[in-house]
Amino acid sequence: MQVFIVRCLTYPGQAPTSGKGVPTVSTARKRTIQASVLALALAGAGAAVALAPSAFAANEQVNVYLTSTNDSGGRNVTRGLQQQTPISFASSTGSANQTITVNENTTYQPFEGAGASITDTAAFDIKGSGALSAATQNDVMNRLFDPTTGIGVSALRNVIGSSDLAQYSYSYDNTCCDVGDFSLSRDADIMALTKQARSLNPALFVMASPWSAPPWMKDNNAYSQGYLQAQYYPAYAQYFVKYIQGYQAQGVPIRYVTEQNEPGCCAGYPSMQWNASGLDYFAKTNLLPALQNAGLSTKLLIGDWNFDTYDAWVAPLINDAAIRNHPNFGGIAWHDYAGSPSTETAVHNQFPNVNMYNTEHSGGTWVGNQQAEDMGDLIDYFRNWGRSWTKWSMAVDEQMGPHNGGCGTCTGLVTVHRNDSRRGQVDYTIEYYTMGHLTKFVRPGAVRIDSTANGTVPNVAFKNSDGSKALIAYNTSGGTQTVKVNWGGQSFVYSLPTKTSATFTWGGSQSGGGRTGPIIGYGGKCVDVAGANTANGTPVQLYDCNGTAAQVWTLASDGSIQALGKCMDVTAASTANGTKIQLYDCNGTGAQKWSVSGSALVNTGSGKCLDATDFSSANGNQLQIWSCTGAANQQWKVPA
Repeated sequence: MQVFIVRCLTYPGQAPTSGKGVPTVSTARKRTIQASVLALALAGAGAAVALAPSAFAANEQVNVYLTSTNDSGGRNVTRGLQQQTPISFASSTGSANQTITVNENTTYQPFEGAGASITDTAAFDIKGSGALSAATQNDVMNRLFDPTTGIGVSALRNVIGSSDLAQYSYSYDNTCCDVGDFSLSRDADIMALTKQARSLNPALFVMASPWSAPPWMKDNNAYSQGYLQAQYYPAYAQYFVKYIQGYQAQGVPIRYVTEQNEPGCCAGYPSMQWNASGLDYFAKTNLLPALQNAGLSTKLLIGDWNFDTYDAWVAPLINDAAIRNHPNFGGIAWHDYAGSPSTETAVHNQFPNVNMYNTEHSGGTWVGNQQAEDMGDLIDYFRNWGRSWTKWSMAVDEQMGPHNGGCGTCTGLVTVHRNDSRRGQVDYTIEYYTMGHLTKFVRPGAVRIDSTANGTVPNVAFKNSDGSKALIAYNTSGGTQTVKVNWGGQSFVYSLPTKTSATFTWGGSQSGGGRTGPIIGYGGKCVDVAGANTANGTPVQLYDCNGTAAQVWTLASDGSIQALGKCMDVTAASTANGTKIQLYDCNGTGAQKWSVSGSALVNTGSGKCLDATDFSSANGNQLQIWSCTGAANQQWKVPA
C-alpha cells in the first residue's frame, strides 16, 4: 500500500459478546463523506394520480446499536456495538434536527461482503507465533467471523505470495523456468485460518491479489519492483491457476483475483512494475484464457489501485471489449489512498454493467480520526456503487508488525500482544466495531436501498434477503443530533450523540411511503436533475425522457419529492412567482413540501404551482413556482 493524504472534510460538523478491549489503532487525512448517489434506472412513465397513502405498516420495533469514542483520534472506544433500548416506528413522531427518509422500494447494487485480509502478518500474530492460546485463537476467530456471537466478517482479500505485511518475502515456486514446483505449503497458517473463517461464516467469499511474481520471472530477479518478462506471461497465468486450484481443493473457492496490487508501486517490499498495455495484454492473452481453459469460475478484477489512477491504469483495460466482455471478467477493484469514491459513480454511469469492489484502505497512525475515516469509507463506497469493502490486514501486533518493508504504521481490526507484558492478550480496535456496524447486520445477498443523503449525519441503508432493514449512520457534528427516520407512512426520532456510529435494524414491509418513477410535464418532457449532479443548488429542469436516475422521483409520505437522495426545493424558500426549483439536502421545510391537486403539483410552503417557465418545453428549461392557473405548463403526470 501507499499512503497519500488527500480529501478534506467538507461537512460541518442482539449485541455481540465481542471484545471490549480499548483500541490501540491510530488515522491522517480527514475525509469527505461523499453524497454521490445514483439509483438504478427505473422504467416507465406513471399515470397521473393523487397521493393517497395506503394503510400504515405495523409499528415495527427498531433495534439500535451504538459505537462511541471520546478522543480526537477516534480510537478510544467507550461503547462498542452496544445495544440500546429498542424504539418503534409510529405514525407521528414530531420534528428533529436531521431527517433521513428510507425507501426500500428503490434498490441499487447487491452487497457481496466486507472484511479485511488474513495477511502473513495476521496469520503469524493469531496462529503461527504461538502468542495466543488455542482457546484465545478460537475466541478471536469467533468474534471476527461468527455472524451471531461476533461481527460476521464476510469478505477476505488475501495475498498471492508475500507482501509488506509478511514476515519476509516468499513465493510459491522458487525454481526457474516453469511452475512445476508450485507449492502452497508456505500458506499453511493462512489456509487454516481462512478455512476456519469460512466454517464460521459460510457466506464469506475470498478474493486474492499478488504483490510480486516469483523473482525468476522478473527482469531484475528480485521481489521488489522489476517487470514481468514477456516470456513468462503464460507461466505466470498458470501460477494464478495453481493458486486458485490449490485453495479450491481445500474447500476455499476464490471468487476474484486481481492482476497486480497497486501496479507500479512501490520500492522496498514485494511489488512489480507494469505499464497499462502490459496489463491489458496479459489479461486478455494469458490470464483470462487460462482461467477459462481451467474451467474456473474465478473472475478478474482490474485496477486494484487508487481512484485517481483510473485514467492511467483502468480506462485502457475497461475500454477493451476483449477484457470487458470476457466471461471471467468481474469488474474493477479500487483503493482509497488518493482520489474520490465518486469516481466509481462516474465509471458506473459509463459502464453500468461493470461491478465495483473497494479492495483496500488500511487504518493507520497517519489517520486523523479513525472512526470518522471508517464510517466515511463505509458510507461513501456503498453510496457509489461498491459491492464490497475490505480494509488491509485483519491483525497486527502491538508494534504494528511483523512487516516486510512497506507499512510499519498500518493497523488492523485486532491487535495481538506478542512482545510486551500483555503477551497473549488481544485488543479489538475501533476498526473492528466500525466494520461490525456493517457486517453484523448486512448479510451477503442484501441490496442497498434508498436513503436521504445528509451532510451532518451521513448514512447508507440496506435490505437483507429476509426483508430486514439496516440503516447505518454517523454523527459528524460536535453535538447530539436528533434524527427523524421516515419509512413508508411512519417514522421515529432518535437522539444520536456526537462521535457515535449507529446501526438501526427493523423488519416488516414498507407501506404508505409514496410512489417512485418519472414526472412528465409540458411537451411530454421529464422533470430532470441537470447533469445528474447531486450538488446542492443543481437546477431541476425539463429534459427528454431517458429513464436515467436523474429522472426517477419518489413522492414520499412526508410530502417531499426526492431524486438522487435529495429533495426538490424552492430556492431560498421564496414565495415569489418565478422562483427557480433546485435540488437540495432534504430538511423538512415548506420549501420542500408538495401536494398533488388534480394534475398540479402545489408547493405547500408558497401555495404556488410547479411551472414550466415561459411555456417552454426546451431541454434545460429550469422549472419555477408560479401562481396556479391550471394551464398546460402546470400539468404533471406523477408516478402511480
